[in-house]
Amino acid sequence: MQQNIMSFRELQKIAKQVSKGETPIKIAVLANHTTTFFCKALENYLLVEGYNPSIYEAGYDQIDITIIDNSSKLYKINPEIVIIFESSLKLKDNFYALKSNEERSHFSSRISDLINSRIAGLQSGNINSKIIYMSYELIDDQIYGNLFSKITHSFYNQLWKINNRLIEISEKENNFYVFDINKHLKNLNDYRDWASYINSDLHYSIDTHTHISYHITKFAKAFKGSFKKCLILDLDNTLWGGIIGDDGLEKIQIGSLGIGKAFTKIQKWAKELKNRGVILAVCSKNNEEIAKNPFINHNEMVLKLEDISVFVANWNNKADNIRYIQEVLNIGFDSMVFIDDNPAEREIVKQSIPEITVPELPEDPALYLPYLTNLNLFETVSYSKNDNDRTLQYQQEAERRKLISQVTNMDDYLKSLEMHGSISDFTPEDVSRIAQLTQRSNQFNLRTKRYTEDDIIKFMNSENYLTYSVKLKDKFGDYGLISVIILEKTSSNAFFIDTWIMSCRVLKRDVEYYALNKIVDDLLKLKINTLQGQYLETAKNSLVADLLEKLTFSKEKNDSIYSLNTNTYKHFKHFIL
Repeated sequence: MQQNIMSFRELQKIAKQVSKGETPIKIAVLANHTTTFFCKALENYLLVEGYNPSIYEAGYDQIDITIIDNSSKLYKINPEIVIIFESSLKLKDNFYALKSNEERSHFSSRISDLINSRIAGLQSGNINSKIIYMSYELIDDQIYGNLFSKITHSFYNQLWKINNRLIEISEKENNFYVFDINKHLKNLNDYRDWASYINSDLHYSIDTHTHISYHITKFAKAFKGSFKKCLILDLDNTLWGGIIGDDGLEKIQIGSLGIGKAFTKIQKWAKELKNRGVILAVCSKNNEEIAKNPFINHNEMVLKLEDISVFVANWNNKADNIRYIQEVLNIGFDSMVFIDDNPAEREIVKQSIPEITVPELPEDPALYLPYLTNLNLFETVSYSKNDNDRTLQYQQEAERRKLISQVTNMDDYLKSLEMHGSISDFTPEDVSRIAQLTQRSNQFNLRTKRYTEDDIIKFMNSENYLTYSVKLKDKFGDYGLISVIILEKTSSNAFFIDTWIMSCRVLKRDVEYYALNKIVDDLLKLKINTLQGQYLETAKNSLVADLLEKLTFSKEKNDSIYSLNTNTYKHFKHFIL
């Protein structure tokens, strides 16, 4: 979906033309100002993105009453996401109502305590929602001008402190996320209609609400496991100025002078994304040796060959080359972003692979980076240390693909990989990675349950669950933690597969056989005769539609549940040591 930021009217028109998607998403919006247009725009963007949204808008300025009242509709609908959206204009009125400077100096502490009580209230309400808390708009009332930083009873001073407190809270609370409204408002002209504010309590213009909802939609999609994983880069006039094949190494534009600075900034941006875990690939119409030369020999290149997971430079159609990159990475086209300065090449890719995101770069390279960062293409809701190793892992996967062409059958290939595995209970050091896998995995995912780090810790500490984390390495490198299985005890004689997910990087390595053999052995030791499973279909997990049957589970009558008798189970052959 080539979605751009639209006006409210444009979005409304497009949303009327689409049907509700299969994937439900429930969001609650609690605010101290009018958010009708925000909620409608959010609903429309989610519709356009293929979801079936249900948006609950709490009563006007009823944030705390809604949270305190356990019988409120908030708890009845049990939303996946709760958005708390307070306007600084309303906050300013409350601040000015304080009579003494001492009270005003402690205003941020009071608001911080209120935020913590809201979090506690939502947690005690028996819902497991992600909380997105809008930061407070930095409204400078100009009472103290630039002296505000020294005046603790200045409203502007207190706003800065409140936003800093939000960050501190977010660092401690796993289910609490801060949405920085200020970085989005600064890109908008006339983001507030003062007449509408006075007459209708509309604190932001209708199109501003739409702009904010666009970015919230990206955030919500990331929570649902839909986000960009790979950045595919053209080279000539995209990563450097000029054409390497014609201009040569000395004449391409890159570095700290002139327009070369713009290309260097693009490279720095890509490098930071790579360090965060985004996969970088190259797709260029070029001779491969010539195309790689700047990466190896130009001393002002920020990106090096070791930063690139898949490097494709030839004279083939770019859409075909991107299909090859997708095969190597084994991720969906909708997880990929392709950047190319050439409008014709962009159009060919968009027409050939409509799922891929292809930004319409400005003609001026100086505008590349501001344009791309404003699109917020790589929204994420998780990060782990494992992300730093992702480039190396995909480079190793490319080596494995070369090996497969040299053997005659699958068994020989699997033997030649010299795989070694380990299966253990969840451990504290793996909690972040396990939670991330539940949030990111879409294809090999039996039931598509998304869990936070707090959820994973609860599973670890519960006697009603068995937990398994699977790690794998072979002669090319270490895959790390690649599969997560959570079993729930449903009776004295049975366990149910609550979660079974696996990284697509290890498909067709027989990891599922290796894991199930271990699970059945453990269940037999516990004198458990039955293991049950269920496949819940989504738009992306058809890969495991027949997994349970393949693993010799039998479907129960008139139900979606499958069962495996552990006493008659026959161990599967695999080549993992």
